[in-house]
Amino acid sequence: MVGVFKTNINSLEERQQMIRAISSSFEVSSCHVDLEDCDKVLRIADMQVEENIIIEFVKKQGFLCESLE
Repeated sequence: MVGVFKTNINSLEERQQMIRAISSSFEVSSCHVDLEDCDKVLRIADMQVEENIIIEFVKKQGFLCESLE
């Protein structure tokens, strides 16, 4: 499953922090945050957990996270 989320991750440092946290906590094949996009889209490929678990995890890291359709 691929997850696509709107976030408020704004810097390279925040992006690296979030990607490391997701990659070390969940089984995913890739994780990316598009800092150029207005929604700062977080895309996670091959998620093995439900979207709501990722959303809560990102929020606990201090960032906004909402599912994008």
